Amino acid sequence: MAQVNLTLTHEEVLQVLTGDREAAMKFLLEKILNEIMRAESEEQLGASRHERTEERQDYRNGTRERELNTRVGTLTLNVPRHRNEPFHTMVFENYQRSEAALIATMVQMVISGVSSRKVEKVVTTLCGTSFSKSTVSELCKRLDKDIDHFKNRTLNFHEAPFLMLDATYFKVREDHRVRSKAFLIALAFKPDGRREVVGFDVFDEEEKYSWQTFLSRLKDRGLNDVRMVISDAHNAIRPAVAKIYPEAAWQRCQVHFQRNILGITPNKYKEALAIELRRIFNASTTEEARKIKNEIVAEYEDVAEQAMKILETGFEDSMTVNGLPKYLKEKIRTTNLLERLNRELKRRSDVIQVFPNADSVQRLMGAVTIEVNNTYMVDKRAYGDKTLDELRHAVFPTLRRIAADQLKLLTAA
Repeated sequence: MAQVNLTLTHEEVLQVLTGDREAAMKFLLEKILNEIMRAESEEQLGASRHERTEERQDYRNGTRERELNTRVGTLTLNVPRHRNEPFHTMVFENYQRSEAALIATMVQMVISGVSSRKVEKVVTTLCGTSFSKSTVSELCKRLDKDIDHFKNRTLNFHEAPFLMLDATYFKVREDHRVRSKAFLIALAFKPDGRREVVGFDVFDEEEKYSWQTFLSRLKDRGLNDVRMVISDAHNAIRPAVAKIYPEAAWQRCQVHFQRNILGITPNKYKEALAIELRRIFNASTTEEARKIKNEIVAEYEDVAEQAMKILETGFEDSMTVNGLPKYLKEKIRTTNLLERLNRELKRRSDVIQVFPNADSVQRLMGAVTIEVNNTYMVDKRAYGDKTLDELRHAVFPTLRRIAADQLKLLTAA
């Protein structure tokens, strides 16, 4: 994957530090987007500038200027040109979709009379004062078409060895009240080792019906062979996974598990216990981890009884990942990959705070999700074909047995 390096001269650094803030943001965004396109160009050419290599696919043919409207003003970008094959970039498509979704949401807030001065100022700067309900309606229709296509697309890869699930919440104005809506997300590792956001949707709340409906739709779209599901221990997820993917083993996110334990640990013991818990999660085998766990329980059960009960109850489910190669275990023992996506969704929704309706949540958050998902296409693969074949023979049968045991315990509970 081509690297993106941003270099500023001494004069440019001074301009950013001492100049007008909006002008500085505009300058930096131009530099960043131009650098992204340079990296995309090198990726497609198979060679960097002046590099002699047998991997080269084409040659540069200068650049052309193209404008991009953003919240910080109109940017003038230098789009690379190639001699034989056209240059393809996701910059304009990604940025314009998410920007348009944000603008549409803010305009809806202004029209409905629930916007803040901050939102009205941004809308006026971007759109002037000549927006109308019909204009916004047309913009929303175009965006919804893109979002719905991505959200409901057929999943052509039938096997997804690892599936991560998570949810985040957004405030929505509904029936003259502000309510929280759950935004459910699923991230799969495909047979080729690359990540892909395979689903997202908005529900009134995170409950068994919501997750079961969400997972059923994934299966209907072609996501069938799931070997392991990674999530937190929300009481709605487990039954839904067991219902839709009964042969998938469940890995309890170790980060959430640690938070659950420390959350009810007396403050004076939290720091020391956190260090001890990391010893469990870094153990090479489940047997080693279980020995460490027993030592911790013996040491802390008198001063943190409830925390030790959670540790005992959730330990086995947090160890499901231990049968995997170490480098792969590090990637999927937590839902951190989805947590980072959730943080980006929250960051991009900050200017909204309260969405005017549920559709606007799906529109803006869907656009941002697609934007982030496109970056996964050029990320390094988590594993290759050889590793997947080894997992199929050496690990997946064990995961099926773990799934069967987990299902029995869940049914008996």
